[in-house]
Amino acid sequence: MNENDAARKATLRARAEIDLGALRANVRSLRAHASGAALMTVVKADAYGHGALACARAAVEAGASWLGTATPQEALALRAPGAGIPADVRVMCWLWTPGGPWREAIEADLDVGVSGMWALEEVTAAARDAGRPARVHLKADTGLGRGGCVPGDWAELIAGALRAEADGLLRVVGLWSHLAAADEPGHPSVDAQLTRFREMVAQAEAQGVDPEVRHIANSAATLTLPESHFDLVRCGIALYGVSPSPEIGTPADFGLRQVMTLTASLALVKHVPGGEGVGYGHHYVTPGATTLGLVPLGYADGIPRHASSAGPVLIEGKWRTVAGRIAMDQFTVDLGGDEPGEGAEAVLFGPGDRGEPTVEDWAQAAGTIGYEIVTRIGTRVPRVYVNDVNDVNGVRYVSA
Repeated sequence: MNENDAARKATLRARAEIDLGALRANVRSLRAHASGAALMTVVKADAYGHGALACARAAVEAGASWLGTATPQEALALRAPGAGIPADVRVMCWLWTPGGPWREAIEADLDVGVSGMWALEEVTAAARDAGRPARVHLKADTGLGRGGCVPGDWAELIAGALRAEADGLLRVVGLWSHLAAADEPGHPSVDAQLTRFREMVAQAEAQGVDPEVRHIANSAATLTLPESHFDLVRCGIALYGVSPSPEIGTPADFGLRQVMTLTASLALVKHVPGGEGVGYGHHYVTPGATTLGLVPLGYADGIPRHASSAGPVLIEGKWRTVAGRIAMDQFTVDLGGDEPGEGAEAVLFGPGDRGEPTVEDWAQAAGTIGYEIVTRIGTRVPRVYVNDVNDVNGVRYVSA
């Protein structure tokens, strides 16, 4: 980082540093785990809060051949002029509602998920209007109970898709499903879902479907269940160096590195006496004379209020804990008499290299999962991209 970059860093209230070098390394590790299956990197929800376009480009640079999103709008942004995603990289979206932008998706050469007859009818009509076939992945509900076609309706959906395929309106390029508990080792639903998936795939193929890819594995399954890999694996949270769950292992166990580091500059350091109430409701009272530090991040920035009196922060090499309630824009830590000074760096989480808390530490403090911690970091926190091969200095500042 040059002197100008360092100066810009110092002026930021807070920043989420996104290490694209770590992300590319994670892609390479996930490809090694994938047993020869192709890798879809999931960049929905603005790449789990990391920035969809920057992360999608970095993933492709490291060898990902598919990108996945939930909504069609997210996928269309990846196909927009100037997005920088090569045309031969497949982009799939799966969370559709009636009246969605099917024609735009077809014209943008997106792969679309279809879970029921209503969606098949809408995508077929859109393909007729567009004058080109849609690329469709038929989703089977193998036991998650969310999206997907239940076994009793599967034959009808397959038959309808094959009729549309015969009319040149679509190609069934994928058969897929999603696991309910791959992050819980030994959960009986995993084997049950894999068995049902194989049965539903066999049924579709017996009716005449010839898919390019069959896929069911998420991050947890990619890392721990090689029998689930089939032709394609879909990795979301692991791409960002966060373990799907502590039960299956740490990021380091799988050769992954956390991509986001969240820091802020202390806004105020002050001396207070013992017995001083801190924050709304005075849920923390200083046990004796001490110093307090004000961290200018709050729940409007995505810091979970449920981590009040529990969230860890590293300041000048020492772990501190949120003192009292996390407010909308700020929270306080008890510095125990230390005086780091205004502007000192407070590290909420990072990969742990400096002894700082990790995403998992915050997830445990808030009683939630790592997915939520990174995804909820809000738009007031600038994303700062480092190790970006598309930037001359390897550093790029972007407002979220």
